[in-house]
Amino acid sequence: MKKRRNWIKVVFILALLMVALLIDLPGKGLHFQFKPLKIDFKAPDFSIKQGLDLQGGTSITYQADLSKTESSKQADAMNSLRKVIENRINSFGVKEPVIQTTKVGSENRLVVELPGISNVQEAMDLIGKTAQLEFETLGPTGELQKTGLSGKDLKQAAQVNDPNTNQPQISLQFTSEGQKKFEQITGQNIGKQLYIVLDGKPISAPSINEKISGNAVISGKFTLKEAKNLAIQLNAGALPVPIKVIEQRTIGATLGQEAIKKSIFAGIIGVVLVMLFMALYYRLPGIMADIALVMYTLFVLAIFKVLGITVTLAGVAAFILSIGMAVDANVLIFERMKEEMQHGKSLISAAEAGFKRAWTSIRDSNLASIITASILFLFGSGIIRGFAVVLIIGVLVSMFTAVNVTRTLLRLVIKRKLFSKGWMYLGGNKEGER
Repeated sequence: MKKRRNWIKVVFILALLMVALLIDLPGKGLHFQFKPLKIDFKAPDFSIKQGLDLQGGTSITYQADLSKTESSKQADAMNSLRKVIENRINSFGVKEPVIQTTKVGSENRLVVELPGISNVQEAMDLIGKTAQLEFETLGPTGELQKTGLSGKDLKQAAQVNDPNTNQPQISLQFTSEGQKKFEQITGQNIGKQLYIVLDGKPISAPSINEKISGNAVISGKFTLKEAKNLAIQLNAGALPVPIKVIEQRTIGATLGQEAIKKSIFAGIIGVVLVMLFMALYYRLPGIMADIALVMYTLFVLAIFKVLGITVTLAGVAAFILSIGMAVDANVLIFERMKEEMQHGKSLISAAEAGFKRAWTSIRDSNLASIITASILFLFGSGIIRGFAVVLIIGVLVSMFTAVNVTRTLLRLVIKRKLFSKGWMYLGGNKEGER
């Protein structure tokens, strides 16, 4: 029964390894076709997301004007400001932006980091612009007059294409109250024009041919990008407080690429030295641990890609740190095994007892690391939270590889007697070979 269970674990680990390799391999994903059965499978293209310090981008610092906001409501106003800008940036398509509020002296500031953004001015216009939507009609003397229907009655805006001309336009879905207003306005103004006014400027003036119950469409000479940006602004709403740019820094990609090269080089050196030490000092168990360490690296990278973790320099440091913690777990296990062998136990008995006795120490030390990283994540911001996330993932995967992968591999080679006892010896006392 135990033998069967061990082989099930081997198959499971190999399956995980194959999945990790498919995800980690560079390229645009696996593409498999089998025409007789009309099978056309294309795996997703996973890639590691890089933070601002690695791929370059822009950092913009805004100062918020809270002079007209009550002191008791200023914190809520800043949180609301952060959420509105976060919605706009996410809609704009910037991957993994960092948006955080801060206070310098008496100034309330908002720091926005945009990794990989190409058009900085366009992003700044989108972030800082307040979209005020009004629906107006012509008065008796030809002037525009408000109807009472505004952006506050808007539920959702989306970019669509005109089914007849294929021109970009914006569909508007009103709230239940907004629908009532819109129906009343169109019913009272049949044959007239309804002016759609954005930030005081008419952008479209469709004719009202009949009473309309439901939603509306903004049509005009929009480009696709203009229509999308307008929908984003309408959905995001107005900024709760005025803001102005006080600092803008552009970080070049060259700096990021250099940092990546140095980090990868340092990581490779560290991993190679650790693997050599494990193999030379612990012999066969060390080699098994090295194999588990390679699998650990592949598993973690695959998790980063699948979950879309944004890797920064701090994250790279956390990853390298977690590699050391993975090896540390194996060291604890092997030292326990050595103690058991010095007391005359057989190889398989020493291995089982070593893993069992080391587990509590591994569990408690890693649990302490996870709790510490969780505190950093909850109370930190920006790169600190990124460091914490990478560390938590690394610790969890290291526990799996140290306790399951290394243990399964050792069981396999011991039971099949692939090596002599000399290869299994764990240190300087010959008693362990009995």
